[in-house]
Amino acid sequence: MAKKGKTVFVCSQCGYESPKWLGQCICGAWNSFTEERLPEELPGGAAPGRARSGKKTKPSVIKEICSIERERLDTGISELNRVLGGGIVPGSLTLISGEPGIGKSTIILQAAAYIADHSGKVLYVSGEESPEQIKIRADRVGGLSDNLYVLGETELESIVETIDEFEPKFLIIDSIQTIYSSLLTQAAGSVSQVRACAAEFMRISKQVGIPTFVVAHVTKSGELAGPKIIEHLVDTVLNFSGERNHGFRIMRAYKNRFGNTSEIGAFEMTREGLKEIDDLSSSFLEEASGGSEGSVITAVYEGSRPLLLEVQALVNQSGVGFARRSAIGMDSNRLGMIIAVLEKKAHINLMASDIYVNVAGGIKPEGTSMDLAAAIAIYSAATGRPLRSSGMIIIGEIGLSGELRAIGQPERIAGEAARMGFGKILLPKRNKDKWSSAEKIDILGAADLYEAVNLALQD
Repeated sequence: MAKKGKTVFVCSQCGYESPKWLGQCICGAWNSFTEERLPEELPGGAAPGRARSGKKTKPSVIKEICSIERERLDTGISELNRVLGGGIVPGSLTLISGEPGIGKSTIILQAAAYIADHSGKVLYVSGEESPEQIKIRADRVGGLSDNLYVLGETELESIVETIDEFEPKFLIIDSIQTIYSSLLTQAAGSVSQVRACAAEFMRISKQVGIPTFVVAHVTKSGELAGPKIIEHLVDTVLNFSGERNHGFRIMRAYKNRFGNTSEIGAFEMTREGLKEIDDLSSSFLEEASGGSEGSVITAVYEGSRPLLLEVQALVNQSGVGFARRSAIGMDSNRLGMIIAVLEKKAHINLMASDIYVNVAGGIKPEGTSMDLAAAIAIYSAATGRPLRSSGMIIIGEIGLSGELRAIGQPERIAGEAARMGFGKILLPKRNKDKWSSAEKIDILGAADLYEAVNLALQD
C-alpha cells in the first residue's frame, strides 16, 4: 500500500495500487491504470471507509462465539426473497447491478415501501435523481409510505451523519458511483472514491446492523462498473437483466453468502411497476414454435425449480469463406463443441453452414442439461426433419465421444413437463435405468447422440 499524500496508479479493474504505471496489471487487465493522489493521514491514522475507533479488538475462541439466527426482512416480493435466500439478512450489504432503465430503482422502491410499512423507517439516498423524480416513480408503482424517507445527497460524510441521526431499519444507496468522500481528491466514480464509499457503507452495515442495498452501473460489456474489490466486499451481488424493449426481466444472484446462487427471479415490467411471474415455464413457452423444424423444447433446473425452455436453431448455407456460429442464451464454446460432435458422431456435414442457436425468452441457463436439445435442434434445421411429436421434452448432456451423460433431478423435470401437458421425455439412458418417477409420461432413453437423433426426429 502506498503512503498517503503520494501519487499512485490504481487499476480500475481490481483496485491494485502501484507506484508506477504498468501496461498490464497483476489481475491481467491491460491499460487499466489511472493516476490518483491519496489523501494525507486522517485523524486516528485511518483511511477513508475504515473504522476510526480507538478500541482494539481481541480474538475469540470459535466454540465460545454465540450463533445468532436473525430473522430476515421480508421485502414483500416473493421472487426477490427467493433470490436472496428467504429475505434480507440484517447487517448485510447487497449490490444490485444492471443496465440503465432495466428496473433496478423500481424494484428497490417497491421493496422499500413494503419494508417501511411493516418493519420501520427506510432511508433512500439518491445521488442521481431528485426527491421529486423518485416521488413520481413512487406514485406510479404504489411506493408511498409514511416511513419511507428520501435524501438527495452525494457527499459521504453528510450521508453517514444522517444515518447516525436517523437510525433507519433499511438503507438504499442509488448509486455508489455518484457518492464521493470530501477526504479524497478524486472525482466521484473513480476507483478510490467507489472503494472508500463502499467500505464505509460496509462498516455501517456490519457495526450498526442496517441491511443496505447499493445500486451500481454496468459497463458497455455488461460487467459491473468499478473495481472488482467491491464485489468481494459485499455479501450479495444481484444482477438484473432483460431487454428494455420487452417487459420480461430476470434477476440472478452471482454471489450470495446467505443463499443459493442458482436461484433466479422473474418479473414483468408494467405501468404499475414490476410484477412477479409465478409460472415461468408457461411464460417461456407462450410463443413456442410447436414442433417445427429447428425447434426443440428442453428443460433446465434453476435453483429449486425446473424450467421449460424452447431452443431454436437455424442452419443456412454460408455465402462467405468462413461459416458463422452464433449463440444467444448458451455458451459459444459449448456450441462449437456440440457442432463438432454432431459432425463426427451423427455423420452430418456442417462445415460450410452458418449456424444460429437461440434460447427463447432471453434467459441464459447454467449447466449442460440442454446440450442434447441444442444438438437435435441443429440437426433438425440442417436436414429439415421435425420432431416425431410436438409434445416431447429433450434433456441431456453430450460428451466428446458422443455419449449422453446423466443429468440431475430428472423426476422433477418430468413432473413439470407433465403439468405443462407434454407426453414424452427423451433423456440419457443412464437416467432412464434409474428412473423412479410416477409421472404419467412416456420415457425414452438414448445411450448416444446418434440414437437420440433417430428417436427424436421423423424419418
